[in-house]
Amino acid sequence: MAVYTHLGAEEMAELIGHFDVGTLVSAKGIAEGVSNSNWLIETTGSDGAGARFILTMYEFRIDTAELPYFLALLDHLAAKGCPVPRTIHDRQGQLYRTIGDKAVALIEYLPGVSVSQPTPDQARAVGEALARLHLAAADFPMTRANAMDLVESRRLLESCGEAPLAEIDPALPSLAFSQLDELERLWPQDLPQSVIHADLFPDNVLMLGNVVTGLIDFYFSCNGFCAYDVAVTHAAWCFSPDGQSFDARISMALLDGYETVRPLSSDELKALPILARAACLRFLASRAYDWINTPADALVAKKDPRAFGHRLERFYANAEWTPVLMLR
Repeated sequence: MAVYTHLGAEEMAELIGHFDVGTLVSAKGIAEGVSNSNWLIETTGSDGAGARFILTMYEFRIDTAELPYFLALLDHLAAKGCPVPRTIHDRQGQLYRTIGDKAVALIEYLPGVSVSQPTPDQARAVGEALARLHLAAADFPMTRANAMDLVESRRLLESCGEAPLAEIDPALPSLAFSQLDELERLWPQDLPQSVIHADLFPDNVLMLGNVVTGLIDFYFSCNGFCAYDVAVTHAAWCFSPDGQSFDARISMALLDGYETVRPLSSDELKALPILARAACLRFLASRAYDWINTPADALVAKKDPRAFGHRLERFYANAEWTPVLMLR
């Protein structure tokens, strides 16, 4: 989440007026994240009791033609009892509206906070929630390819160029491109699939104590390997923010939580070391691209790609480990 586009009070109030949510009280920009502009919206509520929502303007990396997939997915998962925010349809029943050439959507606000230092019990709850998401999404009728796959990682890294990457860290170009070549060669086939979140970082999970109250920010979701989603979530949750420290307790709890709901197959377990490295490379590539290309005046917190370089080095150095030892 971030703010790239600024909307005036009158423009914001007119936009909110197209939804049956009462009149606008306040709109506060949210700085976290890198892809969209987001605001915390407060209104009088349709019943006058007050209400909160999240307003998102889609800036880049998201094709407006794909918004029905993302937003209908939220409604599908919410209807099945998953802790995800519903899409607020406008008065004409549309999933989103446009301002100029940009799409905007209003989404339900969910209670909870994102944890920065998860406990094993919290990690176990996240693993369970992820597995339930995969099961609930299995019959979602729409499909979308992973737009952040190895092909896109290569495109982003080549767009960055070796010299700018080396300015971030002299070791980054060699690490990234050598891993990319090997992962393209070793990529697994025919693993179980569902709709996957593909970006389930701690800041995309809301919790109250040990209870998951919200899974949010589904704008990288796609059809893909369930085990790849486990690998992404593992890389996001089981390391310190700088990627230098690994927490085996969180790792064990996360995977155990997942497998209490959906046990991983032997093929998935065998593939996890490759999927883990691919997950790290995906975020290394996108963060490096954003680090180099984000406008200096954007209200956005840039994320250091070296954090996933450290994760990638750890997984590669321990490539001979069995998945159980690596993840548990």
